[in-house]
Amino acid sequence: MSFSAEVKEELVKQMPGAKHCQIAELAAILQYAMAVHKDEKGHFYIEMHEESLFPTRKCFTILKKTFNIGSVAETLTELLTDGEVVNKIIMSIKYQDDSHTVSPLVVKSACCKRAFLRGAFLSIGSMSNPEKGYHLEFVCENWKQAVQIQDMLHTFDIEAKIVQRKRYQVVYIKESEGIVELLNVMGAHVALMNLENLRILKDMRNSINRRVNCEAANITKTVNAATKQIEDIEYIRDHYGFDSLSDNLREIAVVRLEYPEATLKELGECLEPKVGKSGVNHRLRKLSELADRLRG
Repeated sequence: MSFSAEVKEELVKQMPGAKHCQIAELAAILQYAMAVHKDEKGHFYIEMHEESLFPTRKCFTILKKTFNIGSVAETLTELLTDGEVVNKIIMSIKYQDDSHTVSPLVVKSACCKRAFLRGAFLSIGSMSNPEKGYHLEFVCENWKQAVQIQDMLHTFDIEAKIVQRKRYQVVYIKESEGIVELLNVMGAHVALMNLENLRILKDMRNSINRRVNCEAANITKTVNAATKQIEDIEYIRDHYGFDSLSDNLREIAVVRLEYPEATLKELGECLEPKVGKSGVNHRLRKLSELADRLRG
């Protein structure tokens, strides 16, 4: 099961305690996963979209709990073809014909907004595998729907943007912090903890990789510097002679050739008297300048 499906599986089991929150979630599911129509006589009926397993399950549960109609029908299809039930649904969600958004009266309070976002994610939401990247989105049929979801997210300080993808308007979140906050808002606490654990592991891997890369770069730099120093010293020895060097430069030249892999600190400790890193570096730089002049 994908991470997105795991989130939805958890959200299906989350049932709002208050009736107004149940209605808010139901309104989102009906808006995004189903369609309200009128027959020839002007009576409302509700049609389910295909491939809507999660919102279908949640809608059936909410309807039975909210309207206490568990004994009336055994399937959601039966409920949605029952004229009395459909009228109750239409009235409860304050459905407005030809409107592309959920009525603001249904989502006035923060708890109802949480329920609305949960229903919206169950219906048109998806999330990428967090091991590969952070991306969560709602695929809306029109601009008004996208703006309503974006505004709802903004009330919880979650940054979301809208982009057009073919004929759809997509509300998306790219930052992991925003995705974590949305999971918390919707009540997907198990998925939130799993995501946080993945974030920690990912951050640890990135930190280790940065450290390894930094150390590798430092080692490469040190090796290249030591190789250049040895080349310069050998050139001086062959074309100028150590006897022509001052005592300090001759001493460090001999020690560097004897210990080609030693660090500056280790070279300094081999001298008598001992010399610090800056002193060793100064002498080696003098030798390098001399070698360059000899080559020139």
